[in-house]
Formats: sequence, structure tokens, C-alpha cells
Amino acid sequence: MNTDLLSAQVQHNCNIADARHAGNFTLCIYLMKMREFYRWSEKLAYQDNLTSGPVGQWVTEREAVWEQLEDVDFQDLNINGQQSDPFDTVTINQKINSHGLIYSGGLGANRTPHFFLAEKLSSETHHDFTIFISGQEYARDLASPPAMTLGNNIFIRRQSIARMIWERVQEWHWHGNENGMSRAMKYYPFEDDVNTALHTMAEVEAEAIKLHEIGEIEASQIIGPDWKKMLLEINNPRVELKLRAIKDLFSDALSTLPALIEDERIASIHFYAGNMNATRKELCPSFISAYNQWHQDHNYEKLATWVDRSRHYWHDVIQHCLSLFAAQKTSSEIDAFLTTEAFK
Repeated sequence: MNTDLLSAQVQHNCNIADARHAGNFTLCIYLMKMREFYRWSEKLAYQDNLTSGPVGQWVTEREAVWEQLEDVDFQDLNINGQQSDPFDTVTINQKINSHGLIYSGGLGANRTPHFFLAEKLSSETHHDFTIFISGQEYARDLASPPAMTLGNNIFIRRQSIARMIWERVQEWHWHGNENGMSRAMKYYPFEDDVNTALHTMAEVEAEAIKLHEIGEIEASQIIGPDWKKMLLEINNPRVELKLRAIKDLFSDALSTLPALIEDERIASIHFYAGNMNATRKELCPSFISAYNQWHQDHNYEKLATWVDRSRHYWHDVIQHCLSLFAAQKTSSEIDAFLTTEAFK
């Protein structure tokens, strides 16, 4: 197995995906992700300072590559003389897993393609699906999501988790507010050893992310196939974002939060709160109140009661969205319903 050759092929497809979709990020997020993409590309440590000159030159060169690839089709992967469609993740992994490699090619939010090739650390089976844990990444795209579910396979990307945590840590340093992220960071030695802190935190949060992905599969089994059909047919990025956030909230109420509460994983509960994005906060303002109350009294039973309420709530909201879709309501009508149905 020629890992370098395979990495180059996968990276080529990553570049095509970025050429088409990197512009979807806001300017601030795009620049931050490009800085970290540069760090990964140049194999720099997290504590290495990045200077604007080399980073700017690299970004210019990368954007020039993308400019040539916007209209190029994704390339089949040639593995030991056999061609494989880049989205045929199962077949590709059958060819490379025994060589200590793991691959994923699929569609994320807004039907954005994502590819990666990495070191395979481990795999485990839960019921009828398999969870793969990856380490060092040999090829990746700009977004580099820390986890993805494809069919009955879950991919947990530990290096991408560390990068995601590092981005959150940087955001916190820029703003300096006390919040869930700052509280979670206190459980790790960021002041003394950034790499050790990130490695340890990535290991811990990989478990929480695994719980979320398990929750995603459980949620899909409860909801049924019409949900995926609705996401594919909704031609409104804002509504799709809300619908995906609702399923995330339902998944976390099914799997992530119950496990974190049962095991009293304080740092991970803080990290979960610090990682809540604006859409989730808008849809679920009561979580902030429940989290703040837990932070004051550490009453896990009260927090668990809130999670139980939220699980039933999001299930009902999802069913209503599906009924609106079945009645051929427009995305604006679904959006209007979601705007009035925040979990307060």
C-alpha cells in the first residue's frame, strides 16, 4: 500500500470539495480555519506562532489551486490497480483497513462533500454499527468535521477533534469571557503543556462525540427515512441548518447528555455548554438556564429531568416538521413554525 500516493489522490478530491464550498464560511471563520489548515499542512505544533507573511502566501497559493478545480470532477481512487468511487467508503476501507488506514467520503450539511484519509487507531461495534477512531490525518478538507456517520459506520477523528478544541480555545482567548469553554479548560494543563492538554482533552471529548453519533443513529431509527428525504428536498440553507440542529438536540437528549450526567463528567458537560452554537442556543434557550443552574448547585437529578423533558419536546417538534413536509408546506412555513417553537 503506497500511502503517499493514496494521500495525494484523496487530497486532490479534498481540494475539489474546498474549491466548491470553502466560500460558504463567513470571512472570520474562513480565515481561522485557513490558519489551522496551514498549521496542519506544514506539520506545525499548536504552540508554534504563525506569522502573517508565510500564512498569507500559503493561502494565496491554496486559493489559486482551488480556482483551477472548481469545475473538475471528483477522481476515482486507484488502490493497487483497482479503481474505486470516492464515495464508496465501504469498499475503500475493505482495501485499506488492514494496512492501518481509515477513509471516509460522504456528504455533510448542505450536501457538502467531505473526504479524509488517516491512521486507523481502533474500531468497535455497537449493535449493528461500527465506530472507527482515527489518529494522524494524511489528507483532509478545510472543514474537517470531527465526526461523521455514513450508513452504519461512525468515524471519530481524534486529530480533527484536537484542532476543533484548539479553535475553541483560541476563540475564548480572544474574548476572554468566563463560560463553559473556560471552565472545561481548567481541567487540563493548558498553561503548562498545550499539546498534552489538547491530546488528553481530545481523548475525553472523543467519547462524548461518540455518544452524540450513537444518538444520531438512534434518532434516525426513531424518526425514519422521511427526515433525510426532507433535508434533501428543503432548498433553504437556513431551514436546513435549523432542522439539523433540532436533530442534534434530540440526539444529545437520547444519548450524549444522559451518559455525561450519569457518569458526572463535569469537564465534558462544561465543554458541551461551551460548544453550543448560535442556532442551538436560539432553538433551545432553556439549556443555558438549566446549565447555569447545574453549575451553581451541581444537581445532576435536576439537569437529568430537564434532559428528559427536552427529549420528548424535540421528538414532538420533529414529528410536526415531518407532518408539515408531508402536507407539502414550504420551507418558509416550516421556518415560521420553528421560529415560534424554541424550547423555553
